[in-house]
Amino acid sequence: MCASPFNALRAGPPPPRVVLLPDAVFFSRTLPVPAGASRAEIVSQVGLAIEALSPFPLAQLYYGYYHPPGAEQALAFASYRRRFTAEQVAEWDGADFVMPAFAAVLGCEVQPATTVILNAPDGLTAIRWGQGPVPSVVLHHSFPAEATDEERAQARASLIRSTGEARTVLDLPSPAAAQPNRSDREVVFAAGGQSVRLPSEVAAALDVRDKADLDALARSRRRDLFLWRTTIAALAACALFALGEAALFGGGFWQNARNAQIAAQKPTVTRVMDEKDLAQRIDDLSTTRLLPLEMISVVSPDVAMPKTPTAIQFLRAQTSGYYTIVVEAQTTNAGEIAGYKSAIEQAPTCDHVEIKDQHGRDNVVSFTLEVTFKPAALVPASS
Repeated sequence: MCASPFNALRAGPPPPRVVLLPDAVFFSRTLPVPAGASRAEIVSQVGLAIEALSPFPLAQLYYGYYHPPGAEQALAFASYRRRFTAEQVAEWDGADFVMPAFAAVLGCEVQPATTVILNAPDGLTAIRWGQGPVPSVVLHHSFPAEATDEERAQARASLIRSTGEARTVLDLPSPAAAQPNRSDREVVFAAGGQSVRLPSEVAAALDVRDKADLDALARSRRRDLFLWRTTIAALAACALFALGEAALFGGGFWQNARNAQIAAQKPTVTRVMDEKDLAQRIDDLSTTRLLPLEMISVVSPDVAMPKTPTAIQFLRAQTSGYYTIVVEAQTTNAGEIAGYKSAIEQAPTCDHVEIKDQHGRDNVVSFTLEVTFKPAALVPASS
């Protein structure tokens, strides 16, 4: 049965490729680190210390160091380059980290005065912690692969005595192995049931390869990471656009079905609306009365302005619908038209008053008065 691709996605990225070098070819020293020292200052101090301890110039050494953030000490380690053949160095190409085997367990969370024994086919390595997070001593004892268990036990006891008194001795039966991790901010190792987590910057300082090559490799990794994230973002955007297109495509089918349903129901709806309008019209004809005389009585100058003599005369009147009356009138005094309009507007039954087509001839001003009443505001005179 083929494995599901989702299983690969859930598993996350593969573990980093780490080359662990034999501990026997490295020497180490613990160095004090000034408080607040920068990474460049620590690298420079480690290089000077290693060069002072080694009979070879720094250019002929593979070296690295362990310094967790805030620690007052750093563990420096180095090896003569000629101890490694060209074939061995060629195998480092493409590796994420190249470090001695003991460096992969330097991040163990242990109690003070603890010694960790790292077992390997060609020997034992003892790493002793004092009071801080940086080991104080790293010693290695080599023996042939055919060594007996008694010889191994004697070598273990000798290493424990050489490193100093320890409250706890922790044996790791096998070298550390890199583990998959979803975050690129730390590197995870597993050794004998112990999980070791190293920040990426701390793990990078453990790499013993040429520092110029490491800088170029770091720049290449940053570029690859940027390209990878850009690709992922582009793929996510494409997936989002594809979902949008699928939604639009499905929405088109839904809209077409909806339009077809509306078209099928339109004759029924039109018939119902026509029947409703007809019923409303019949109801209006049977219940609503046209009150032209009541309208004229409201807009009459004698009623609108009972205390003010007026020269306004009505010439013709007609209704427009149930609630509007249009009156053609004239007057010899154009100044009273505005007051007449204002008086009608104050009537509680009026909704809107408008003066139109105002013009004068031979000292007579003609105009059209259009008054709209509020629905159901007029009361029949018989009432």
